[in-house]
Amino acid sequence: MPETLLKYLPEHAVKPVFELIVTHQVHLKIVNERQTRHGDYRKGMNGKHEITVNASLNKYRFLITLIHEISHLVAFEKFGRNIKPHGGEWKHSFQRMMVPFIRPEIFPNHLLPLLARHFRNPTASSDTDTTLALALKQYDKPNDKNYIFDIPYGSVFRISNGKIFKKIAIRTKRYECLEISSGRLYLFNPNAEVELLPG
Repeated sequence: MPETLLKYLPEHAVKPVFELIVTHQVHLKIVNERQTRHGDYRKGMNGKHEITVNASLNKYRFLITLIHEISHLVAFEKFGRNIKPHGGEWKHSFQRMMVPFIRPEIFPNHLLPLLARHFRNPTASSDTDTTLALALKQYDKPNDKNYIFDIPYGSVFRISNGKIFKKIAIRTKRYECLEISSGRLYLFNPNAEVELLPG
């Protein structure tokens, strides 16, 4: 298992992550990418703790996602199944479990202050923290996608489910975009990755 983890995690995170997996009896599955989520935790019918994480994540996002999911397990075990999935109990567990990893041996120096700020009050998805999400994305494999904040107003783009939109305006922190087929308005986070279509 540690050899497998080395392919997906920063080197100095492998031993402590492996210890967490053993301690909490996690059955870890590394799966092909799912569009809707980076990872998932559930307690199987047999009582086993099953965690899945997308294989396509860069090693820093993989680590954050895996600790996010183990934190669900820890929060449910400690506080019971009736807590909110991303409520105070989970936030506390996630903070406590993530802090030992926020070190220069594990994360690049420029990510450390962003992680420290994010983990003062972690959200259900690190993608909603635009600054952190963009900083983490620079470690992804190169692709032909554009960030929505980078494309000009009036641009037409496609998202992963095939729907086509036009970028219209900015509203506070998010971008207002018109779905071409329905005429409905949608809001996008600045770090949404989209495929720019020829104008």
